[in-house]
Amino acid sequence: MKNQAKSVLFLPFLQIPSGHHQAAEALLEELGKRHPHTQCEKVDILGYSYGRMESFVSRIYLKWIHALPGIYHALYQHSVYKNPQEDKRFYLYEFLFLPFMRKLISEKNPDLIICTHALPAYMVNVLKKRNELKVPAINVYTDYFIHRFWGVDQIDFHFVPTEGMKTFLKNKGVSEQNIYITGIPVHSKITKLTEPPKNKTSTSFSVLVAGGSMGAGGVGNLVRKIAQTPTEGKLHYYILCGKNRGLYEQLKKLKHENITPLAYITCKDEMNKLYDDIDAVVTKPGGVTISECLCKRKPIFIHEALPGQEVINLQQLNELGVVFQLNKENIHEQILSILQNENEMKQYQRQVSNFHSQLCREEPADILGALLD
Repeated sequence: MKNQAKSVLFLPFLQIPSGHHQAAEALLEELGKRHPHTQCEKVDILGYSYGRMESFVSRIYLKWIHALPGIYHALYQHSVYKNPQEDKRFYLYEFLFLPFMRKLISEKNPDLIICTHALPAYMVNVLKKRNELKVPAINVYTDYFIHRFWGVDQIDFHFVPTEGMKTFLKNKGVSEQNIYITGIPVHSKITKLTEPPKNKTSTSFSVLVAGGSMGAGGVGNLVRKIAQTPTEGKLHYYILCGKNRGLYEQLKKLKHENITPLAYITCKDEMNKLYDDIDAVVTKPGGVTISECLCKRKPIFIHEALPGQEVINLQQLNELGVVFQLNKENIHEQILSILQNENEMKQYQRQVSNFHSQLCREEPADILGALLD
């Protein structure tokens, strides 16, 4: 019944502030605003299952990516991205998590399950396949591709970022009417531009450098290159240091006239204004950050991609034509040459407009509300 209070269970994975959590929180908050009687809860299945082990696993995961990127990428490719159309059983993960997933769902008794990470989606898919679970489930994909770990065939609805991902799911037998091209959900306070911005006539530009919410990746190396090369006032860099306090303090002491360090920003209104004030973004190909930049129609420059999903994201984004990939050297010159090229900017905005034209008119939270009614 419409007036009956409903409960929604959001399932990301790990506690690190990744795109899985950001997308879940954006949907959770917006759904709560539009349907205030709906009870929404977000649970990390690893923390729920193994308690303090979660923080240990998170630390090992991050260290592994940075210490052995080649090995991580090779294993990622082989385990989940090789032959993505083929189904694969992950018996170890089933052994580790299925009993806890049963317990969690029984305990919460939700009316709708929303998975923003592949692992809980896989577990929900297995339970549905065994007829142990009848609750409707939605996959919300936070990258620009779908790998084999995602449970797909038993999931009721799919929120995908691109037309290509919709085609992928259709080829796997998913009904077209159950697939919504929503883009990767971003917070409603990150307001969307409906039209391409006017070309800037000035010869100086403000550039936001984003390295991820944890200050991860090669932001430090990139900033050192920026600081060592004179920009002659044509580029001013705003560096999002995330939770990397050391980088923030280092940049403050540097007192570089063309660099402004920014500590971890939690206020969405502040982040929205920052996006509005800058002319371009230098970042990694993480799903939510890219989605926010696309909403703002800001030129996106990729300075590096972490192994695994970010490398594959970059391949997909290059095919969509919505990012510029930077070489390691002459960063200033690359950015300036593109921003000052009127034809290049017009072509880029055409690609971004084409991307937006494929998205659903309804907001993801509105679709969720309709599915709950």
